[in-house]
Amino acid sequence: MTRSADRRPPGPPVRTQEVHTAGRRRSDAATRTVPKKVPESGWHWDAWLCEFAGTAVLLAGGLSAIFLDFGPTSPVAPHLPSASARLLLTGLLFAGTGSLVALSPIGRMSGAHLNPAVTIAFWTQGKVHPHDVAGYVIAQLFGALTATAFLRLAWGRPAQVLHLGATQPRHGIDDLAAASLEAVMTASLVLMILFMTSSVRTARWTPLGNWLLVAALVWRGAPYTGASLNPVRSIAPALLAPELAHLWVYLVGPLAGALLAAAVFAAFRDTHTLTAKLFHDPRYASTLGSDLPTAVGHRHTAGRAHGPRVTVAAPRRYGGASGPAGSAAPSPRRFGTGSDFRAWGALRGPASGA
Repeated sequence: MTRSADRRPPGPPVRTQEVHTAGRRRSDAATRTVPKKVPESGWHWDAWLCEFAGTAVLLAGGLSAIFLDFGPTSPVAPHLPSASARLLLTGLLFAGTGSLVALSPIGRMSGAHLNPAVTIAFWTQGKVHPHDVAGYVIAQLFGALTATAFLRLAWGRPAQVLHLGATQPRHGIDDLAAASLEAVMTASLVLMILFMTSSVRTARWTPLGNWLLVAALVWRGAPYTGASLNPVRSIAPALLAPELAHLWVYLVGPLAGALLAAAVFAAFRDTHTLTAKLFHDPRYASTLGSDLPTAVGHRHTAGRAHGPRVTVAAPRRYGGASGPAGSAAPSPRRFGTGSDFRAWGALRGPASGA
């Protein structure tokens, strides 16, 4: 007699794809059965608006840190006369703004790329549809332009003296050397993001890694190139200042660095990115590709909206004690809000830590 729990509605069986929650660490090595979500096509205005807002916040916070620390009437300089120390402080504030955006609701929705180099890197991993590549990059550009235009009015003379924070090669290095240095620095940032998002254990710490690495790159690299690492971060001040002579350096360098990082990452054949978000929250729907639990929308009943629901295939091994060999894949279990999101923790395995 067939148990009712094993009965399935008529129709084709639900197919799930077994993916390794990568990084290939011991606690991540066990195969988890998770429906793989492919990137979606279409007009994703919510995600694009979040990228617009997030990039605007990044530029507003980061450029304000530059004006505060290095402006002609800087209140920081008398207390911190070392230019190197102020560069480190600027890097911590600039990068910290981006990491806070990643942790915010708008960052959890769009993924908080805030940088065309990051979007293109995730596209090379099959996590971003070409429609979203275009939408994200355009949103990032307009967000950067909006923030820079606002800061020109808000900061006045300090912003004008510093050319709105435009990046330029310094210390006598030529444009080609500056572009190469930008490529190497951006590649290191993108590689960090790709590797951290390739493991369930480390994905949640990507904003922290981003904060520390970008701060260090700004500290050591800004004296030579300005440490842009982000095409739109340089385009907006260059267009509005205007300071266009060296702009190509900050377009070619970071984008080449993203492609270089993708090529290096491809050499690690057993490792792949699980999410295209810098902070993956299963309560948020996504148009990006993901191998992690992701909300699939809202359910409305009698005018009452229920929270987003996460679809996760019930973990089950076949050919073992839990079922006969060759048995069909189980139907996905649906998890709602609240404590049901322990499913996210369950996927990490008992040895994956807090």
